[in-house]
Amino acid sequence: MELLDQQLSRGEIEAAAARIRAFVRRTPVLVVDGADLALPGIRVAFKLEFTQHSGSFKARGAFNNLLSRAVPAAGVVAASGGNHGVAVAFAAMRLKYPATIFVPNVAARVKIEQIRAAGATLEISGERYADALAASEEFAQRSGALRVHAFDQVETLLGQATVGVELEQDGPALDALLVAVGGGGLIGGIAAWYRGRVPLIGVEPEEAPQLRHALAAGAPIDAPTGGIAADSLAPRRVGGLMFPIAQRFVADSVLVSDEAIRVAQRTLWDLLRVVVEPGGAAAFAALQSGAWKPAAGQTIGVLLCGANTTAVSFD
Repeated sequence: MELLDQQLSRGEIEAAAARIRAFVRRTPVLVVDGADLALPGIRVAFKLEFTQHSGSFKARGAFNNLLSRAVPAAGVVAASGGNHGVAVAFAAMRLKYPATIFVPNVAARVKIEQIRAAGATLEISGERYADALAASEEFAQRSGALRVHAFDQVETLLGQATVGVELEQDGPALDALLVAVGGGGLIGGIAAWYRGRVPLIGVEPEEAPQLRHALAAGAPIDAPTGGIAADSLAPRRVGGLMFPIAQRFVADSVLVSDEAIRVAQRTLWDLLRVVVEPGGAAAFAALQSGAWKPAAGQTIGVLLCGANTTAVSFD
């Protein structure tokens, strides 16, 4: 596959990791005995990517874009359900570029506030991510600003792939890795790094099954965009760049209910004192709910990918 062999080669991913190293956190890996999570007989290796700058893995792709591409005087523009916009706004602030961020009405208030706090111009447009994307593209054409796509762009995939580099270097050997899927930039990048050496399990909300629909159809197609994680895991369809990578290297695709995600959020707080947003809890929800079942004795990686939510009380 030309894309993998050239633009998304392991060498290009390592180069992206070196490029962004001074601007992102090397997030920790926490290995937990499954018995402590009411999942006896396995180990769970959590990659705590929610501790990343801007509150999610999206900072990696944002910085890789801004550090590897020429940014015009008009600055950068991005469309986002929330986290990508926060990340691009943060990266632009750090690198002193103007940024304009388009989000839909579904974007969480905490993410909107973070975008504004980073000094970006915020535009709220439409009900869903696809509406914000269309508005951002019109703005880019009119202004000359550099488009920074949330998932369907080589530079974005390269940045997100660096999560896999760190996990392999810092964590234990894995028997499988569970990754939440929205547009697919995260799992696509990680798949480009591992290339089948670790089985990847894509996890999506039942009300936003973009990858599941694409795999069944043999191509990215429109899918529902609802559910509790709609601001992070519900674009209209997965990216065209990641899809052939997913076809080749994603071992399984599973769906989780909104209730399973809520339970996973509560469990992560109760047992680990970790607060993550719904999209950030989706991968663990698949393991806890039994939507995906490991074999006894396995070590399972779980990516906790975002925590842009308000502080909550479970009392």
